Amino acid sequence: MALLARSLRPMLCQQTPLRLQATQIPRLAIAARYRGEIGGRSYSSTRVVKAVVQDGPALTQTNRAEVTLRRFWKTVHIKQDDSGTFQVTLDHRALKTPGGAKLLIPSERRVLALLIANEWENQDEVLKQHTLPVTSLASRAIDGLGEGVIRAGVIDQMMKYLDTDTILFTNDTPTSLVRMQKEHWEPLYSWLKETYGVKLYPAEGFSPPQQSEDARNKLRSVLEEMDGWELAAFERAAYASKSFVIALALCKGRLTANQAAEASHVEVRSQIEQWGEVEDTHDVDYQDIRRALGSVACLLVKA
Repeated sequence: MALLARSLRPMLCQQTPLRLQATQIPRLAIAARYRGEIGGRSYSSTRVVKAVVQDGPALTQTNRAEVTLRRFWKTVHIKQDDSGTFQVTLDHRALKTPGGAKLLIPSERRVLALLIANEWENQDEVLKQHTLPVTSLASRAIDGLGEGVIRAGVIDQMMKYLDTDTILFTNDTPTSLVRMQKEHWEPLYSWLKETYGVKLYPAEGFSPPQQSEDARNKLRSVLEEMDGWELAAFERAAYASKSFVIALALCKGRLTANQAAEASHVEVRSQIEQWGEVEDTHDVDYQDIRRALGSVACLLVKA
């Protein structure tokens, strides 16, 4: 028996490696398949992808830029038709709003056309959406604020700001805040009364401010008389400043963009004066609100 075992030992030793190699073959084949190589040959596979048409806004240059975030145009021009209307073009193709309408600028707003063209001309290889504030504001005016349900809804929404207007919530302390409220807010109360015959009442204690129905009707009529361009400007100004009154004062020329920004950030400026500036917060907010309100002032220029 011992002699038989010794004679079979070489065979057993040879079979073990063979079994290991056999079990390794599928694994090697799988690994090679994921690498795309089997037996020294390269393989590739493709999956058929079917295009699906989905509902959404019209495909325009503006939408294309928003999706790809890449500059796809080489030249920017301004064209003027026989009626005097200005049109910004990218590679001689008309710039359109996200809603698909041509971005046509009235003849009395030539500066606006120049500003929009400048925004697109100064885009780098990667599109920065926050650097197109005037374009987005003009698109908003064209896409829905001329007339219709959207316009009425915006006016309703803006009237709600009378209930939460920044300048209606005053404080008695600290002294720096009281000083800034008197400097920036009190003149706006006087301006409203002299210009529109409207007297606003600030909030008292924890109770929300209450305005008369007559005051609300007068201010609503002011918004209803605005054209689409001015209403779009007012909407952005109200959102940025959190104030109906500051937005109105900016749109009517009572305040400059910088003055409106100062009036909007009275509480923040008081905190900075007392506690110091928070880096990457207060300095960013300082620039953001001026970009928003600056675009409003640019949209309103008639020249």
